[in-house]
Amino acid sequence: MARPNDEVGALLREYADLIAITGGDAFKQRAYEKAARAIRGHPRDIGGLDADGLRDIPGVGASIADKVEEYLRTGRVQAFEATRAAVPPGVRRLMSIPSLGPKKAMALYRERGITGVDELVEAIDAGKLAGLSGFGPRTRENILRGVAVARETGGRMLLDAAHDLAEEAVNGLVGAAGCERAAWAGALRRMRETVGSVDVVAAARDPGPVLEAFTALPFAARTVEAGRVRAAVATAGGQRVTVRVVAPEAWGAGLAHATGARAHVAALRERAARRGLRFAPDGLVDADAGERVATATEEDFYAALGLDWVPPTLRENRGEIDAAAEGALPALVTEDALRGDLHTHTDLTDGLAPLAAMVEAAAARGYAYLAVTDHAPRLRMQRMTEEKILAQREELRALERGTGGRGTGGRGTGGMRLLHGAELNIAPDGSVDWPDAFLAEFDLCVASIHSHFGLDRAAQTRRLIRACENPHVHVIGHPTTRKIGLRGRIDADLDAVFAACARTGTVLEINGHPNRLDLHDEHVTRARRHGVRFALDSDAHSTRELANVRWSAATAQRAWLPAAEVVNTWPLARLRRFLRGSG
Repeated sequence: MARPNDEVGALLREYADLIAITGGDAFKQRAYEKAARAIRGHPRDIGGLDADGLRDIPGVGASIADKVEEYLRTGRVQAFEATRAAVPPGVRRLMSIPSLGPKKAMALYRERGITGVDELVEAIDAGKLAGLSGFGPRTRENILRGVAVARETGGRMLLDAAHDLAEEAVNGLVGAAGCERAAWAGALRRMRETVGSVDVVAAARDPGPVLEAFTALPFAARTVEAGRVRAAVATAGGQRVTVRVVAPEAWGAGLAHATGARAHVAALRERAARRGLRFAPDGLVDADAGERVATATEEDFYAALGLDWVPPTLRENRGEIDAAAEGALPALVTEDALRGDLHTHTDLTDGLAPLAAMVEAAAARGYAYLAVTDHAPRLRMQRMTEEKILAQREELRALERGTGGRGTGGRGTGGMRLLHGAELNIAPDGSVDWPDAFLAEFDLCVASIHSHFGLDRAAQTRRLIRACENPHVHVIGHPTTRKIGLRGRIDADLDAVFAACARTGTVLEINGHPNRLDLHDEHVTRARRHGVRFALDSDAHSTRELANVRWSAATAQRAWLPAAEVVNTWPLARLRRFLRGSG
């Protein structure tokens, strides 16, 4: 069942799209977009808030609060229903294509009667958009590219959504009669960037009560599979969740079987067979005696095969089994190893929380340092100025001294040190915001591409390399700019960029926002060969999003990355020397 914040956020975002489609007021559209982000990022569950409580959320005005309260109370918003009725469903389906905005979607519907993605692709292939204003060759090419990006996810879930659903399933099962333990497995436990279905394993002597409890969980809209030890349900949104029940003494083998990629499991099965064992979803069995080999833990299971325990994020059959056999698995970076976050935003630009709240939340995570990196002026919608950023610097220093800041009541940072930074915009020619003298006063600068995604390969490569060569740029943020299911990565010679980063000492970010995960694990593996160092960042725009580093760390693990190569695992003194170019 969706978190109320996410459910309401999606509703408000839908209404913002409907306003755009129907040619409504642009200010009103932006207000609903902002409110959607504010509610999704709000750290508390809004389910129990009334209209007054909702109005206390920054970015949620009285009118929107009343509508949200109506939805929480009745399950619908009358004003939204009328607008929905005025927009053909096919138009919103078309808007799921990256690069296809509301006006173009409506034009396709009105001028060509197109109401679906497949129908649009067929129309482009048949030349039926020829002569339609705004749909020249470049636009048609971009649409086809956008369709390919959207189809890559194929309705798959992002990590955060899959995790929330999996946690709800596990929490619902642990109280079932006879259930001794439960855990999520599958692609989610391997931390793949998208998840097709949520897979859960439970341990019980009698599967019946556990399966009965599973199919009765609140999110289970319908049962799609019901067997003796396995069941599957679908949520109202179409997400599939499965559970398999194994005997408690087979827990380790059952969890390992449900977690590993097919190739990993196949390799384990072959290794087991060479030892006279049969490895199956229900456990590990002596093939000759027909008796189950006790594997109460995964460590027991891997040991029975002569292997060290393999971290779930490595179970893709990329050499981890040989390494486990030789005792050569790496010590992977973990979320707990991070001493700070080098990419965060406040409400000075597009964040949802004031500086003091972000600092307090970061301190609560036990960080030794935090970099605040609001957007620079070339991202014009953020309306940044030198005066604003310098005022933020003063507020930041006051917080560090314990002399206050907005909403602090004079509280300090609990010993956490603050780095004043900025997220600069990499222009098409590779230049960044502000002159060198001004940039030199920042503790840290992240530079990112936020526009001109369609430049050709040579131009994008030059653009990134020039940014790397800027002595005031310390980190390249979300380097490929991709948004999963929404925008593909830019076309650049990444190996040339990685080589430039290694040469200049520029750090590459592993951005933990669930719709970015940029760099992804295969790029991290390639960059490591060049000697690049990395930062695991949240790109948090709210206090809740500081937890995004969980996904950064998982992506890094999938690339076999050790803590030593991650700059924000270092003590502050070492990090400062590195940022100054002296260590």
